[in-house]
Amino acid sequence: MLLNGADAMGSKTASNYDGDFLVSLYKEMVFYRKFEELVNLAYTKRKFSGFCHLHIGQEAVCVGVQRNLRASDYILGSYRTHTLAIAKGISPTSVLAELYGREGGCSKGRGGSMHMFSKEHRFLGGHGIVGGQAPIAAGVGFKIKYSKEDDIVVCLLGDAAMNQGAVFEAMNMVAVWDLPVLYLIENNCYGMGTDIKRTTNVEHLHQIGQAFNMPNDKVDGMNVLHVYEKVKEVVGQVREKRQPYLLEVLTYRYKGHSVSDPGLYRTKKEVEEYQKLDPILQLGEMLIEQKLANADDLKNWQREAKEVVKAAEVEAESSPFPKNSDAERYVFAE
Repeated sequence: MLLNGADAMGSKTASNYDGDFLVSLYKEMVFYRKFEELVNLAYTKRKFSGFCHLHIGQEAVCVGVQRNLRASDYILGSYRTHTLAIAKGISPTSVLAELYGREGGCSKGRGGSMHMFSKEHRFLGGHGIVGGQAPIAAGVGFKIKYSKEDDIVVCLLGDAAMNQGAVFEAMNMVAVWDLPVLYLIENNCYGMGTDIKRTTNVEHLHQIGQAFNMPNDKVDGMNVLHVYEKVKEVVGQVREKRQPYLLEVLTYRYKGHSVSDPGLYRTKKEVEEYQKLDPILQLGEMLIEQKLANADDLKNWQREAKEVVKAAEVEAESSPFPKNSDAERYVFAE
């Protein structure tokens, strides 16, 4: 899908950006990659169990989106949200503690990998039900409009979620009521192990927005600058016009649907072709080309990110497990 071409960013190039800004984008994506690599290793070591879905390969989406949001804006995601939670302000230690079922986790160790949540940071999940976040985003959008706030809500959905009835109903509601909701499709080509082309009859998923007369478009999700620029434009439009938008981000996951998925439904060649488009690799090459960094700098930043992630894990593992006597806490409001 992406290899057949995606929207370009236009005339903007790396030279149009401040060097420190570009370096910060690179470091952030590297940090998320190292974070998820540690999570993958921890899972194989059985430090935690249950479902675990990694965001490796999709870092440009996380960074490009969050850099355009205010702290007061809301975000909802699916079950692939470890790094998105960190981008919204939840500490890496808190995310790891949640994965490990510790009290120091953002959901007190009760939610695990799929249910990251923080009222303080307006990060409203982490949802294990495919497409289940879409109606909630509509409710948040209604709250924003009812309270006459200047915030918006961004709801990230997987490509397979676009075939869920609840998603269609939610998009219809936000369109009818003119709610400030950005529905963002992370189209990584596969719904679990099924190519999205086998289950959806439109050429591009963003075209579904036409059914609701909702503005829609797509962007290359393997290039962080493309994502940043497009989301900046779209967020500005949603915030100013107080109307919804459907944006399809064409990306790719290098790992399986979950950690336990070997990904045998796709060829090794396909994965290798997408790895040539790696968002971290692309930006690293830009930095070297613009003489903002050299190969040693890139290696050092990757090493530093790995060390920070490891330190966060040590701190997370020092957090206690929940007490058996607290098993019924947080079920109802206190």
